[in-house]
Amino acid sequence: MSFERLIAKIKDTKNPTVVGLDPSFSYVPQYIRAKYQGQFADPLEGAACAVLEYNKGLIDALCDIVPAVKPQAAYYEMYGWYGMKTFAETITYAQKKGMYVIIDGKRNDIGSTMEAYAAAHLGTVDLDGQIAVPFGGDALTVNGYLGTDGISPLLKICKEQDKGIFVLVKTSNPSSGELQDKKIGRRPVYEVMGKMCETWGKELLGESGYSAVGAVVGATYPEQLSELREKLPHTFFLVPGYGAQGGGAKDVAGAFDANGLGAIVNSSRGIICAYKKGDWSEEQFAEAARAEAIRMRDDICAHINL
Repeated sequence: MSFERLIAKIKDTKNPTVVGLDPSFSYVPQYIRAKYQGQFADPLEGAACAVLEYNKGLIDALCDIVPAVKPQAAYYEMYGWYGMKTFAETITYAQKKGMYVIIDGKRNDIGSTMEAYAAAHLGTVDLDGQIAVPFGGDALTVNGYLGTDGISPLLKICKEQDKGIFVLVKTSNPSSGELQDKKIGRRPVYEVMGKMCETWGKELLGESGYSAVGAVVGATYPEQLSELREKLPHTFFLVPGYGAQGGGAKDVAGAFDANGLGAIVNSSRGIICAYKKGDWSEEQFAEAARAEAIRMRDDICAHINL
């Protein structure tokens, strides 16, 4: 299954982290932005070109030490169709460099609409007998609020095309408890959703014991993170909230199993904007990102048995 490939990359790099490529225009170094300013009739095109150069620099600096990247679709959609071209090119470039790509799209719908999302982000499209790959991600974040009807269309692609999904379970944002902590009987909503992930993944187990149906569980709620690790033994975790959102290495340690596996921890701004801190110059943005990625890796690995 898809997460077996991710786990293999984590073992090879000895690094259970993923870098979120969330390129707000202000994050791109000024010297790169200036290079494309005024070159195109539509400034969105120049912005998308700048973002692509920035992303490639980051990927080049990180691909041998970080197993995965997580481009957030919204940061590309805001540059219009030029941004979506950059999105596709970023995914392809990262994969050519050997990185696993988690598309952060949080898609949610049912029936043919969810099938279309699945085909777009993970699968293929049949165009009169010609098979095309739209974005070709390795995994996709999804919202399970519509229940099994919204997940089933993804499971077929996960099985047939070696893909994975991460379902929102206990998210890192401050107001997540407004709904996710409410009780259904004696169990909070996040636990119910987590158990649904276990059920959805039963037929998609890999050699590691983890299924192709993962869960998003935030670092900002370490008690729930440890609780869910124990209750969801076959569910691989994507853990946001480290760094800029306040989560630390001790907070994420509970996401991992006894072998130091079972989770991958995300950092976005903390790594891609590392050059904005300390004595780095703009031209050293990639070097700064690499240094922060190594620091994060060492910080987390000091608390787990990988």
